[in-house]
Amino acid sequence: MSDPQVPSFQAPPPPPPLAVEAPAQRPIKMRPVAIALFVIGLLVVVGGIANFIPGGAKTGAAVAFSGILLFALSFIPLPQVPESEPPMSPVEKLLGIFYEPSRVFRNLRAHPHWLAAFVVISVMSIAYSVAFTQRLGPERIVNYTVDKIAESGFMPADRVEAAREQQLEEAKNPVQRVGAAVRSVVGLLVLFLVAGALLFLIILAFGGRMNFWQAFAVALYASLPVVVIQKAISLVILYIKSPDDIHPILGQETLVQDNLGVLFAPATHPVLFVLGSSIGLLSFYRLWLTAKGLHYAGTKVSSGAGWGASITLFLLFLVLGMIFASLFSAFMS
Repeated sequence: MSDPQVPSFQAPPPPPPLAVEAPAQRPIKMRPVAIALFVIGLLVVVGGIANFIPGGAKTGAAVAFSGILLFALSFIPLPQVPESEPPMSPVEKLLGIFYEPSRVFRNLRAHPHWLAAFVVISVMSIAYSVAFTQRLGPERIVNYTVDKIAESGFMPADRVEAAREQQLEEAKNPVQRVGAAVRSVVGLLVLFLVAGALLFLIILAFGGRMNFWQAFAVALYASLPVVVIQKAISLVILYIKSPDDIHPILGQETLVQDNLGVLFAPATHPVLFVLGSSIGLLSFYRLWLTAKGLHYAGTKVSSGAGWGASITLFLLFLVLGMIFASLFSAFMS
């Protein structure tokens, strides 16, 4: 008898290769700009210390800080969204946010480009600030501010006149005014970065999934229509209304009265004035845009989470505003 035929051994097929996730991309294009800003800021600081550039120390420090900030932000990964649509052009997004915000926010999910919105917001803010100063006059604004500081006791009486002269000189010096505008742009950048970071953290707390750059882009584009409408209307009111009827401090941000703040006297009821000022058409428009933006721009954000994060951020800034109003109520009289 012959031995039964033993089947030949066959090795099992190799397992399929594991899908290796591509490394997350980072906005490294920001780094040359950040380095340039840092170097320019240092040069301006040196010019200010050498009395070559008036106010250069403060302006240069702000520019250098913005460079450090952008360089640090360049290490934050960009969102990874598969099968994404091509990016919209800056003009398409700037116009589309007014009449088709959902499409703009959906595009920001994969392409959270924010520079165009930031530039428009900065330009509108600077344009209104310059027009406001020219319309009311730097003397009235500085005198009112310094008088209120003296009345509040924040400055010794023997230093009031020296501070008044210094601030008047800064307000009339073209180089100083440019420096103030540059510092205001850096301040806007910091403000929106804080808002974006808070939205990012709040969305995570609500169980959603969102990238920091998505939240930052939403914070900017949700504010863009409100800022444009507010500043444009304020510019019209600025030249229609008598300068004597415009508050030198409260009017610096906006002259639009679309809220319940008109029901309260800011000097006697500063907290209620801030609370009433937050209840208005443009405030709710920003609230709605933020909630919609978080829902469409987030990787996985429900409509309820978007509204929850939008309302939470609104309440946080409202509480801060009420605290500052109660502490510095003298400046609102």
